[in-house]
Amino acid sequence: MKFDPKRYKIYTWKSGVMLHWIINPGLLINELILGQRIPKINLEDRTSNKPRLERSYVPCPHCETLHDSRTWSTQNGTGFKNWFGLYCPNCGEVIPCLMNAFTFIILAFTFPLWGWFKGTLKRAWLAKQPQRFEQLEVENIYNPYSGKGWVRYGIIWAAFMYVLMTFIFPLLTNDPITKKGILLGIPIWLVGGLLFGYFLHRFMGKQGGGAATEEV
Repeated sequence: MKFDPKRYKIYTWKSGVMLHWIINPGLLINELILGQRIPKINLEDRTSNKPRLERSYVPCPHCETLHDSRTWSTQNGTGFKNWFGLYCPNCGEVIPCLMNAFTFIILAFTFPLWGWFKGTLKRAWLAKQPQRFEQLEVENIYNPYSGKGWVRYGIIWAAFMYVLMTFIFPLLTNDPITKKGILLGIPIWLVGGLLFGYFLHRFMGKQGGGAATEEV
């Protein structure tokens, strides 16, 4: 598919936000366990003055439909369980997605355990997708990071990462869990979580420049 660069800003794996998804080890939980995925190509309408969340689109390479990115959202119940990619409700195909580097490593090492069943699992997953998108709502989907939502999200993310990195990872790697590590982890992850939440607040809520942007 070809896109007009004057109208759309095109995000690929080379973009900072997309690259962050690939190299951040914490996001393997989102991808591998929760089934949250990021498409290989994401478009941002330069000609709209709406917030970024409302002017972002995901192209389907199979039917060439430009989907509102809110098609896959927690409010719709479609933001997770997308282990095999993003299901296109228009043609029924799967939109290719990026893969976190650490997810790739884990899947590569465990392939002998699940590789034999990949086809069966994907067919079973695909069969469930049409029902998930029957009551699809897009226009009224709100930005979960607007207002003080970013604070709540940042604290939740910080708590999750604190438990994961302070207790679970040391158990898996046979490293000691120390009192110092437990105490230091609280402010470190709290600040990190709030910064992450605020970044999403600013990034997803940023308004476009409207038609004037097209002249750039």
